[in-house]
Amino acid sequence: MRLADAALESAATDSDATDGTATDSTATKASSPPADDTSLDSDAIFRIAVAGFEAGREAVLDERDDITFEDSPAPRRLAPYATAIGAVAHRGDGPPGDGEAGTGRLVLLYDPDGQEGWTGVFRLVAYVRADIEEEMAADPLLGEVGWSWLTDALELHAPGYSAPSGTVTRVITESFGSKSGELPATGFELRASWSPPQDDDLGVNVVAWCDLLVAAAGLPVQPPGTKALRPGGPRPGQRRRR
Repeated sequence: MRLADAALESAATDSDATDGTATDSTATKASSPPADDTSLDSDAIFRIAVAGFEAGREAVLDERDDITFEDSPAPRRLAPYATAIGAVAHRGDGPPGDGEAGTGRLVLLYDPDGQEGWTGVFRLVAYVRADIEEEMAADPLLGEVGWSWLTDALELHAPGYSAPSGTVTRVITESFGSKSGELPATGFELRASWSPPQDDDLGVNVVAWCDLLVAAAGLPVQPPGTKALRPGGPRPGQRRRR
């Protein structure tokens, strides 16, 4: 199995959780690299990439009140460096946790040597799940439409992305035993990965993933009066000015 495909399988859940937070680069590395100039440069590049990742999350929070974020453990074995975030889309004006419309997870992988199936040293792995109406689940075009939610979001926020790969799944949940009275539920799941543009900050990928999440959840993709978000975080190849 190609590593890019293995990443798709690990996007939703990963039992090999780290002890640190999702954005702790040292906690999510498979092992500590030698303390030479190359490894130090890689550490710095990843820290800048994570800062851009976080800038994307802040850009979404500045524009939307129907998405909340949460820490998520990053997979250890897919790349030397990794970080991840989770998100929940909400309906209505209730407190977080009420009116949950969809959930998702986004993983950022970094391998200074690159990997098979990548077009650079970074790879994004996304997972989104949302409940959908039975009629929509039965639509034979659901897969194409769901995939277009992702590609449209990437074209809008992260043009220049490459090597996209993924699956769209219809989920039917039936209840039995003491829950036999509950009606069947239908859901939508998308697992995808892509390589970000080499010269762009990584926060735009967070914004695109959130657009995918709200589209799957049936919420407005762009809040009224807003334009395509450009987080403007530091780029992996740049160092911050002091």
